[in-house]
Amino acid sequence: MKLLLLNFLLVGFVFLISTASYSQQLTQTLRGQVVEAESKFPLLGAVVTVYKDSTLLTGATTDAKGNYRLTGIPVGRVRIRYELIGYSENVLDNIEVSSAKELVLNVELQQSAAETQTVEITATREGEVQNEMAMVSSRQFSVNETDRYAGSRGDPARMASNFAGVQGADDSRNDIVIRGNSPQGVLWRMEGIDIPNPNHFNIPGTAGGPVSIINNKYLANSDFYTGAFPADYGNSVAGVFDLRMRNGNNQKHEFSGQFGFLGTELFAEGPISKTKGSSYLASYRYSTIELFSKLGIDIGTDAVPRYQDAAFRLFFPGKKNSSLAFWGVGGKSSIDILISDQKTPDQRNIYGDNDRDQYFKTRMGVLGVTYHKTFSEKTFFKTTVAAMTDQVDSYHELVSRHLDENNRYVVDSLSPLLDYTFTQSRISVGSSVNYKINRKWTWRSGINADYYFWNHVDSVRELDTASANYYKWNTRWNSENFGYLIQPYTQFKWRPSDVFTLTAGIHGTLFQILPNGDNKRYASVNLGDWRLGLKRELPKQQSISLGIGRHSQIQPTYMYFYIGDYASSANVLFQKNYKMHPTVSHHFVMSYQRVFNGKLRLLAEAYLQDLSEIPVDYLPSSFSMVNSGSGFQRIFPSMLVNEGAAFNRGIELTIEKFFSKNWLFLFTASVFESKYQGSDGVWRNTDFNGKYAVNALISKEWKLNENSRITTGTKLTTAGGRWYGPADIEASNAARELVFVDSLRNTKQFAPYFRWDIKLNYTVNRKKVAHNIGLDLVNVLNTKNTLKLTYAPDENNDPNTAVREEYQLGFLPVFYYRIDF
Repeated sequence: MKLLLLNFLLVGFVFLISTASYSQQLTQTLRGQVVEAESKFPLLGAVVTVYKDSTLLTGATTDAKGNYRLTGIPVGRVRIRYELIGYSENVLDNIEVSSAKELVLNVELQQSAAETQTVEITATREGEVQNEMAMVSSRQFSVNETDRYAGSRGDPARMASNFAGVQGADDSRNDIVIRGNSPQGVLWRMEGIDIPNPNHFNIPGTAGGPVSIINNKYLANSDFYTGAFPADYGNSVAGVFDLRMRNGNNQKHEFSGQFGFLGTELFAEGPISKTKGSSYLASYRYSTIELFSKLGIDIGTDAVPRYQDAAFRLFFPGKKNSSLAFWGVGGKSSIDILISDQKTPDQRNIYGDNDRDQYFKTRMGVLGVTYHKTFSEKTFFKTTVAAMTDQVDSYHELVSRHLDENNRYVVDSLSPLLDYTFTQSRISVGSSVNYKINRKWTWRSGINADYYFWNHVDSVRELDTASANYYKWNTRWNSENFGYLIQPYTQFKWRPSDVFTLTAGIHGTLFQILPNGDNKRYASVNLGDWRLGLKRELPKQQSISLGIGRHSQIQPTYMYFYIGDYASSANVLFQKNYKMHPTVSHHFVMSYQRVFNGKLRLLAEAYLQDLSEIPVDYLPSSFSMVNSGSGFQRIFPSMLVNEGAAFNRGIELTIEKFFSKNWLFLFTASVFESKYQGSDGVWRNTDFNGKYAVNALISKEWKLNENSRITTGTKLTTAGGRWYGPADIEASNAARELVFVDSLRNTKQFAPYFRWDIKLNYTVNRKKVAHNIGLDLVNVLNTKNTLKLTYAPDENNDPNTAVREEYQLGFLPVFYYRIDF
């Protein structure tokens, strides 16, 4: 691997020398549209000015359609100001201008609540979400941030782990633990509809994975919420990723190609019709990890993951401020984790189990069409219709083996062990209307409706204790069902002045599993999820905010159809848990923010979350669904009842210097407590109660000349370890899988997590072409962080030591080369 890194650095150095002397001044075009923030109505006469440092370069005004265009903008970073009388100005700092691609920026301006000729309050938009109903616990993330933060690997989910209250202390996955909640409580939304888990190698009931299907190259700025989110969002008790796709360039064809550790990528965008303003955008990626695995880079397993993903968007402007967009995103993945191929115990496998061969496949896809229409200066309508599917297919073979006298494995037998296929498809509709009653009042209402098609088949061989060494097949899932989830909502925003804002809303949920054959009907109705937000602007760019509300979430849908070992005398299969209710969580958040000189932000938040109606065992035990949703394991529960409880409480601090004078830093710290109560009545630490999490990140840009630069960055992360309990060795050996002592669950804690990452990036602009070389050095100290306990019965031929600690990824270099033209 040292030779590989040396060659990479040598190529980069030669490339640097050959291009650094190129200093011809290059320019690019800046254009876009300016609209009103709430009605999306085009704004005529908005003034757009561009600055280089403090020097005014050029300016323009928008036309009747809100469009503007400026040419001759020098390559590098610029400051762009948008102004219109009666509206708060919008200032975008340190916007990067590239020689290869036009800069297209669509901007929203917020109308003043007072009928005055001038507005003194400014909105810099640094980190401010686009949803004007959000008052607390929200953050906008941009494509530039995912490229700039060390350790993010271009993944929005991993980038979000830098924010206060968010833990990402699992190198094998991008699971997001928000304020001690399970990762399954995170909702993914795209273009106004809820989408399946957008990650390769996803597991039912989870919201993360090892590699994201989402590519940041086709994303517009998107919003991330960590609690007390507005009434637009439901079926979530932890957080929300609200993703938006951007439109392709409607005036110029542009292309990108990238080769790196995570895959080979191709990207294209351009006009379909320049006169009509229609455009296309397309992206494709194919994994190349197999190549780097053969070069000796430790990826945590000898198995080679294979995956590919793609996305597209076709945009067609219509008449009278309307538009139509056809879009899609999807991916498929597979991996064969063959324990039987291992030769010695030192071969690592952080994915899968250590007693079986696993053949694992997943696929996920969404196809949608979105219609926008601005009827007037007051009314905006949006609707999206989409079809989607999410499938997991897995086959396991039990490996019986022993160690010979040379400490090498000898395989004794391979036996079929497990076979399952889970498919969830749905047709979804998301519609909303925004009505601006006047300068002070805005009303928004909408509905999200999903019609589900489920198919679950699962069989496993289990030891029959009545017959020694005889394994029988047992069916755990065998269902084909239908159902729907309907979520209406309505909310208001009141701005009596430019310094005070109040939002209030209600979100309802109707979830129903339809009868099919012998399956029973189940329905859950909840119209009481309420939200309230307050924000008060104070002098010296200070503000205080409050967010409270009731949130609920249905359980992972595959669990409603679990059979287990129950069957009636008529051999009619019985679904144990079809009567589970949604989990409920009440959120309370208080926030204080101050911005110093528009460049430095201090944000402090305190929160309390009270969770109830959590599924737990009907017999006394420590089990609770509050601990599920991470890793690669499904849940196989007994009968569950909604009688569990939990709470999360903590304080968070963010100190952030926005990118200026060629550098930025971000410091976040969280101190929290996360406890739960199972059906045994005992209060315990949740699996995610790390107690604290700290991130410190800094990035510096070094300008070589007018057209090239080097960006360096580093990040330190530390967090409390996950909780666990001692293993029951005898029960584990009997079950051939890890079994914990139930009464001692989460009484032990792994050592604290620590990781140091470094990021290097070199960018050079040539005429109509830009080159980018990046190197992300993950865990440069090769710190051994404990991931989990694992069952490894053949580790040393001693059944009393069949459980061991599995460590996370060690040092991992993630690099790429990209060309834009």
